[in-house]
Amino acid sequence: MNPPLGERFALLTDLYQLTMAACYFEEGMHEEATFSLFIRKYPPNRGYFVAAGLAEALTYLETLRFTPDDLAYLDSTRLFKTKFLDYLKTVRFTGQVHALPEGGIFFKDEPVLEVSAPIIEAQLAETFIINAVSLQTLIASKAARSTHVAQGRPLVDFGLRRTQGTDAGLKAARASYLAGFAGTSNVLAGKLYGLPTFGTMAHSYITSFPHEIDAFRVFARVFPQTATLLIDTYDNIPGARHAAKVAQEMAARGEKLGYVRLDSGDIAAISKEVRKILDDNGLDYVRILASGGFDEFKMAQVLEAGGLVDSFAVGTKMGVSADAPYFDCAYKLVKYGSRPVMKLSTGKVTLADKKQIYRFYDDRGRMAQDVIALRQEALPGGAPLLQKVMDRGRITAPLPTLQESREYFLSQFALLPEPYKALHDPPAYPVSLSPGLTDLQARLEQEIKQREAD
Repeated sequence: MNPPLGERFALLTDLYQLTMAACYFEEGMHEEATFSLFIRKYPPNRGYFVAAGLAEALTYLETLRFTPDDLAYLDSTRLFKTKFLDYLKTVRFTGQVHALPEGGIFFKDEPVLEVSAPIIEAQLAETFIINAVSLQTLIASKAARSTHVAQGRPLVDFGLRRTQGTDAGLKAARASYLAGFAGTSNVLAGKLYGLPTFGTMAHSYITSFPHEIDAFRVFARVFPQTATLLIDTYDNIPGARHAAKVAQEMAARGEKLGYVRLDSGDIAAISKEVRKILDDNGLDYVRILASGGFDEFKMAQVLEAGGLVDSFAVGTKMGVSADAPYFDCAYKLVKYGSRPVMKLSTGKVTLADKKQIYRFYDDRGRMAQDVIALRQEALPGGAPLLQKVMDRGRITAPLPTLQESREYFLSQFALLPEPYKALHDPPAYPVSLSPGLTDLQARLEQEIKQREAD
């Protein structure tokens, strides 16, 4: 049995988290600190984010502890005093987390979560939380764009072989399902997360047989309920005719071929020819799956060109978020003890104090604007988005299942007006600061400049 997540990954952190913690310990700094996790800016052509990774972050916090082996390793570095290492033996996360539910839509500068705990506990959590939330949010946000373009066509994650590592492949499968995909080719993700799994065949399978049709017949015989035939190994059009013949043989046995798969060439044009071959052979029920370098941009091109594709396999470009391979995600101290704090670095000014996001809707129930406010502010007519999900180091309620988070995403995404979902140059969704937060920012900036000028 694997040890708990937080115990396995206590050392999955940057060294400076530990050196800062040692300094806090030396100075007797144990007051509550609040850190805010947010994304500073949109990558090109992006106008929204989809929150993901919260469940992993909370599970980590609830089980965080340093093992004897961890402490022995830290001792071997000769960086830390014995008293500090003895203190780390006792460290458990005892704080609170307020967060946007997984699957929620949010925008730049908005806190997707805020952690409040004694400063050492909250500081030590930074690296893992950013890693967990930023990756899954990155993939979910990319996948949501594909879901939107597909307009109800099933999408399958095919990205495992080219994602950056095994963990990233698993998280991409999970995050894409959260954002509306039908399932994944990743069998371990199917087991771990309960995802539907899908598979076809590789070109090596076809070329291992003397004739393409022989490969089709064997596959159809072994998997009559789920057969998808890859028809482009030699030429899509003869491949489609071979698939049609096998489909008719299956029909004579009372079976139905599910899909033919296109993987190369001008997919829009080829899909039309293949559709005609299938229909002319009485196979209007056989669907067309397209794969090969797809993401939201290529899907949109194929569909705009009239491609007759029923489903897409979306692989590498989604699994690595090729057009936006990282988010400028930050976890910044916003309050220590009773003192709100902020950064004034050029281009990186932070929003001070504990916060809440209020969302306002138009008369049709669609998202209209967000206001970032102080936690204690009440903005009439606005719906508060951040929820308390952890208190005193314990998750406050059973975490939603992945299916529930997926349904939440779909419900929220439906409320985002179409212009903000545009693939190219979407308008900026209106996000403003509340009067209370605006006043605090101005006052703090003045105080800091005066203090640091002395």
